[in-house]
Amino acid sequence: MGVVGIFHTGLTVSDLERSIAFYRDVLGLELVNRWDSAQPYLRRIVGYPDAELRIALLRLPSQPGGVWGHHIELLEYRAPRGARGDANTYHPGNVHVSFVVDELDATYRSLRASGVRFKSEPVAIDHGRNQGAKAVYAFDPDDITLEFVQPAPAR
Repeated sequence: MGVVGIFHTGLTVSDLERSIAFYRDVLGLELVNRWDSAQPYLRRIVGYPDAELRIALLRLPSQPGGVWGHHIELLEYRAPRGARGDANTYHPGNVHVSFVVDELDATYRSLRASGVRFKSEPVAIDHGRNQGAKAVYAFDPDDITLEFVQPAPAR
């Protein structure tokens, strides 16, 4: 018994179509599937007896399918309808998703030209386990924090 893998990271979004467009067209993820659900099993899982969700599953094109590839699951709650909270990363319960890139400066310029908002320019990591890497925080359309990391060169 125990955890043997990570299937997906779920992100609650306010507009599924806008978020699909961002993750697919701006970040380059592949749309694997999309569906609407108000199934009794899903309502039990999420803990809302009246839940109605629109859902999309995306992955990096290079990732394997099935249970073993890590996916981004986008969830738009049609019911109950939520309100955006404070997305500052210092609040307990907030999350970020980190993407590995091969050339952070080029990725930053490209994403910025596409209208993606960032907290800073790329930062060189000069201490600790990731010394020699670069990273930057950005925001998706719902202000979910995304991190882009260029790993340190092999030593």
